[in-house]
Amino acid sequence: MRIGIDLGGTKTEAIALADDGSILARRRVSTPRGNYVATIQTIVDLVATLESELSCIGTVGIGIPGAISPASGQVKNANSTWIISQPLDKDLSRALSRPVRIANDANCFALSEAVDGAAQGASVVFGAIIGTGTGGGIVINGHPLVGQNAIAGEWGHSPLPWPNESELQGPPCYCGKRGCIETWLSGPALVRDHGIQGATAEQIASLAEEGDSTALASIQRYENRLARSLATVINLLDPDIVVLGGGLSNISRLYENVPRLWGDYVFSDQVNTQLMPPCHGDSSGVRGAAWLWGQSN
Repeated sequence: MRIGIDLGGTKTEAIALADDGSILARRRVSTPRGNYVATIQTIVDLVATLESELSCIGTVGIGIPGAISPASGQVKNANSTWIISQPLDKDLSRALSRPVRIANDANCFALSEAVDGAAQGASVVFGAIIGTGTGGGIVINGHPLVGQNAIAGEWGHSPLPWPNESELQGPPCYCGKRGCIETWLSGPALVRDHGIQGATAEQIASLAEEGDSTALASIQRYENRLARSLATVINLLDPDIVVLGGGLSNISRLYENVPRLWGDYVFSDQVNTQLMPPCHGDSSGVRGAAWLWGQSN
């Protein structure tokens, strides 16, 4: 049995998977924001609940909105700020009396879709998160790529490629730079670019489908920026499949229009990379955490 934990900013979800990927049990509780000790205990309690219910001990994988720094052994780059600079893997291993595996939540998303989701069987998979933020994960032959600095796949903090005159310099990003891909492709970025107060990303997409000219223009600008941004990923990784995740992955027109556009920017006479919606949706993160312990473990 494999147990996966998705440590979110507001909710923490746990899932138990059988060897064939079927769901044995799942639980979701509120995340104790701002309290590191309580966060550890929440995860311990979720694991205990699943194991008691199923009368089975499982491996434990955890997806977090950050990464374990290879330099310090502590959490970095987490928007759940109370876990930053904490040795989360060591503390959880001690509390659970077993080894644990921790990965960035975007890597967990990509792994889930590569193992038994939209990209099942593909050798190289890029999971692109387009939601509240913009992140990414890379899976090669069923294994997530972490990298020497534990930042593999962080395309959201590269600059928007091939900017036109109106995009030069770009909006400020929380990372301290300007014009990062995240400042153009996140949900809040789409709303900002649309420029109509009170609109949501979902409403903009819906209005575009209904033929609203302003919303359609906003979505078309978004599609072009997404195509340019993913073209740089294809030029670098040449993946078999790109899977979109996050709230904006629900915009169905992206899957037809973006591949039609990215050919102008990919350094090839033909682009065979596929753009796919997620198979497991919001469950991909927690499923991928469970799959951090693969078939051979």
